[in-house]
Amino acid sequence: MGSAGLARLQGLFSVYKPPGLKWKHLRDTVELQLLKGLNAGKPPAPKQRVRFLLGPVEGSEEKELTLTATRVPTLIDHPLVRGLAFTSLKVGVGHRLDSQASGVLVLGVGHGRRLLTDMYNAHLTKDYTVRGLLGKATDDFCEDGRLVEKTMYDHVTREKLDRILAVIQGSHQKALVTYSNLDLQTQEAYEMAVSGVIRPMNKSPMLITGIRCLQFAPPEFLLEVQCMHETQKQLRRLVHEIGLELKSTAVCAQVRRTRDGFFTLDDALLRTQWDLPNIQDAIQAAAPRVAAELEKSLRPWLGTQEPPGPGQPWDSKRPCSALGPESHVGH
Repeated sequence: MGSAGLARLQGLFSVYKPPGLKWKHLRDTVELQLLKGLNAGKPPAPKQRVRFLLGPVEGSEEKELTLTATRVPTLIDHPLVRGLAFTSLKVGVGHRLDSQASGVLVLGVGHGRRLLTDMYNAHLTKDYTVRGLLGKATDDFCEDGRLVEKTMYDHVTREKLDRILAVIQGSHQKALVTYSNLDLQTQEAYEMAVSGVIRPMNKSPMLITGIRCLQFAPPEFLLEVQCMHETQKQLRRLVHEIGLELKSTAVCAQVRRTRDGFFTLDDALLRTQWDLPNIQDAIQAAAPRVAAELEKSLRPWLGTQEPPGPGQPWDSKRPCSALGPESHVGH
């Protein structure tokens, strides 16, 4: 495969991270599979060099030796002499998922690692499905955490849950406008609001741009959350606080990312597809969409303040309620 294979490893692709797998282990596994693929190709034919070798004189019956020009292969590039052609390859990781969460994880190779920074700067939203379980509270908001409290939930209805979710979304929509630093009286702000490209300009807590209930079958319920600048722990805390607002308790049973910016579950490679050919094809298929979406998302913010890079948290100084950046949900 060699350098030709490496040339097709320039861009972004996404994989499906299963629960229980750390993102670092996933990245290392992908790097190893790519190196195996690059080194598995048939090596090029060895270069030839001219050497003068001693040999008998043709047509002579006497035992005379003479130097004859002979082409022989050079072994300097042989794998047993030089070693593997590719020994390291850096794969960048986009918006991370903790070990308990699952779903779409975006990776970058080559110049794709720079595109990951562009994705951060574009403040793209992400979609999650979050499964909750009414009736108990734990120390870490997870279903398998240490039990803190058990409560009744017979009084909880779909209507009450929908009402709480509507208040949460309204609170976060107001915060989104605040953190965008836009003058709402200008034509530019109006056009950006209509097109849905309002984004925060500086550090901000988790912002929810959409939330709704997909399933309600007590004690279980399933939420769809569209958000930015989140962590999976904040989403679990959101379930906990929704339980409190419903005069009950709730724990989070599952956090699954279904979309990260312009990458969806349909784009994500399964574990059996983490190999060189599939990743090359995924990069090539996504390249036109990546270029178009990043250009569209970054254009409104050109010349504005630079946001934090991929390794920097958006808001690490102060905790806030997952129900709203400014205050709790009211009744």
